[in-house]
Amino acid sequence: MIKELIAVRRATLVVALAAIVCLPLVAAGGQAQRTAPEIKRVSLTAGRSTVLTTDFDITRIAVTNPAVGDAVVVQPREILIDGKSAGTVSLIVWGDGRRDQYDLVVEQGVTNLQQQLQALFPGEDIRVNASDEAIILSGQVSSNPVMLRAGEIAQATSSKVRVINMLQLPGGSESQQVILQVRFAEVNRRAMTELGSSFFTGGTGYKDYIGRSTTQQFPAPNFNNLKSTAANGQVDVSGELTFSDFLNLFVLNTKYNVGALIKALQSTGFFQSLAEPNLIAYNGQEASFLAGGEIPVPVVQGNTNSVSVQFKEFGIRLTFTPTIAGDVIRLKVRPEVSTLDFGNGITLSGFRIPALSTRRAETDVELRDGQSFVIAGLLDNVTQDTNQAVPGLSRLPIIGNLFKSKSERAERTELMVLITPRLVRPLDPDEVPPLPTRPREFLPAPVGDIGSQLEGGGGTVDAPPARNP
Repeated sequence: MIKELIAVRRATLVVALAAIVCLPLVAAGGQAQRTAPEIKRVSLTAGRSTVLTTDFDITRIAVTNPAVGDAVVVQPREILIDGKSAGTVSLIVWGDGRRDQYDLVVEQGVTNLQQQLQALFPGEDIRVNASDEAIILSGQVSSNPVMLRAGEIAQATSSKVRVINMLQLPGGSESQQVILQVRFAEVNRRAMTELGSSFFTGGTGYKDYIGRSTTQQFPAPNFNNLKSTAANGQVDVSGELTFSDFLNLFVLNTKYNVGALIKALQSTGFFQSLAEPNLIAYNGQEASFLAGGEIPVPVVQGNTNSVSVQFKEFGIRLTFTPTIAGDVIRLKVRPEVSTLDFGNGITLSGFRIPALSTRRAETDVELRDGQSFVIAGLLDNVTQDTNQAVPGLSRLPIIGNLFKSKSERAERTELMVLITPRLVRPLDPDEVPPLPTRPREFLPAPVGDIGSQLEGGGGTVDAPPARNP
């Protein structure tokens, strides 16, 4: 009996001690719950202000980021809050034995651009999100002209930032890639006629006469090292005649030492070229294509007179930037065709450097998927007539034509560009068409080879020779 009484007293003592230990903890936990500040929410728009009223005298305040929202105490129980930019910051207010915490939520206000778009396009769902680097247009619009005009207005109001037009049209295509099928067709026709003559004597002359007639339009012979020596009452004459070009007809009488050079040439030419480049570009990104080559051009550097080489491109070039607006494609295209022009080239240090003849067009067009447009009428007509004559002699009847020369040149070039844009999308693996294959074996199998009996063909051409057991 005594032992049981002692055990009961011990258990009671343990319970009492546990209650004494747990009591401060429970009290501390309740006090912590009572003193935990309740975070309140204050919402305002960027660029506007609001007044926060408290029920106690304010001694001190703090704001985490004044660039988002700032606060100042204007009365013992009033705080003026200014919203500066979109974001969320904390506002802590201290008073006599009290502390409150607030979340300041600053929302982006309606920008001037969005107000303009809402006034110009009433009833359209156009939202504007602006940052330091870009302006994003989002929402739903009813037609393609509204979408394009909204993008143009946004770009005009902020020319230094990038405009991302994400406005959507009902039934618009999901494709964001454009393939441009272009056909260049060029036709060149030219004709030339040259006629002229030059008369001359040999280097020793004819009966003490040395002469030459030329209009300087075509090359004529030159006299070099002319000498006249008198000895024993006789005159010895010597000289050389240099020809730079024998032209077309050359006649020289060795008995009378008299000759003539005649330039009589008529030529015609026809040139036709066709190129069909295809180029794929992403929506809003520029793409370019060049089918041609490069020519080296020597360039003299500064005072050192050192010569370096720069390369100039020529050929058929295409540069375009597509903009997909629903089912309409707006294109900024710049086709160019350049060819080598040796007739207008120059000669530098013995090197013949041709000029470049360039035809270029740049325009903006708007059309739907699969439609085509043509840039034609790029004509280049060149007519050149050059006549030269010896004064006086060229006016003589009949023989006056021998002292005249002429050159007639006519050239006509026409360029046509046919452009067809199409919306494209990548193919899934199961949509890729099979490649064309040869219906027969790549290598014929030897006669009697067992490989010919296998499906797909086979053979032992490269195998070691078979041995009889």
